Amino acid sequence: MLYLDLLIQGLIQGAIYALVALGLTLVYGLLRILHVAHAALFTLGGYIGVIVTNDSGSFLLALMLAMLLVGLVGMASYRVIYRPLLGRTPLIALIASIGVFIASEEMFRIVFGAYGLSYLTPPLQGQFEILPSIYLSYARILVVILAIGLLSLVGWLAVNTRLGIAARATVGDPKMAASSGVNVETIRYASFFIGSAFAGAAGVLVSLLSNLVEPTMGAVPSYKALAIIVLGGLGSVRGALLASLALGVIESYGTIYIGHLLDRDSIAFAFLIIVLMLRPQGLLRRD
Repeated sequence: MLYLDLLIQGLIQGAIYALVALGLTLVYGLLRILHVAHAALFTLGGYIGVIVTNDSGSFLLALMLAMLLVGLVGMASYRVIYRPLLGRTPLIALIASIGVFIASEEMFRIVFGAYGLSYLTPPLQGQFEILPSIYLSYARILVVILAIGLLSLVGWLAVNTRLGIAARATVGDPKMAASSGVNVETIRYASFFIGSAFAGAAGVLVSLLSNLVEPTMGAVPSYKALAIIVLGGLGSVRGALLASLALGVIESYGTIYIGHLLDRDSIAFAFLIIVLMLRPQGLLRRD
């Protein structure tokens, strides 16, 4: 049963990576920019989750508020950081994004302290036996349900709504979409809101699983998410989801079987490097 347990744990971790990577994929698909500052939104979501839960006693309220506020901050980041740089080389936007990420870490450290925050009474700590001798905490079950629900919602919106169809057209050819009556700016704002809200949700979920939020918590998951979108094929949503789940499973098994040689993060990046050496274009082409 160890193999099955490791598979389940890996898929749960992969689901969190997918929530973070989706936002990066949406931004790259629209602007061809690597949104490094996405890491700060992940961290902000974690802080909001802990603070609101501790003050109100409602984890659900904290999760919803984190997604809303982080989504709005994401829209503001597009307006302030990226919109003025449209038409310039993507390298300038990348440098600006890195600068915002570094500044955000310092801001979190100044405002919330260097040693992090924890839940006063960690929610959802009970366990449920999903299979004989395999238990999952209610927190991990929530991760699975929320990830499936949010990712399914995005898939449905992309196929069945005018906004989703317009977004796909904008990714394919922004000028043609604009000439057809699509409000490209609205699509960009909506994509930043959705991608940022998902990053905020991922930050809340990670804070729930680890019972800790600290200023640099967004760095490693976001670096992995950046590698994931390259591995999946830049701009490919399906590729990013596949790469996220694969990475989570590889980490889970690797920690047990080669953990004495490499730590969890080293295993992840070694896997990503090997796959990209074998398939530089990524697992899937852009949607």
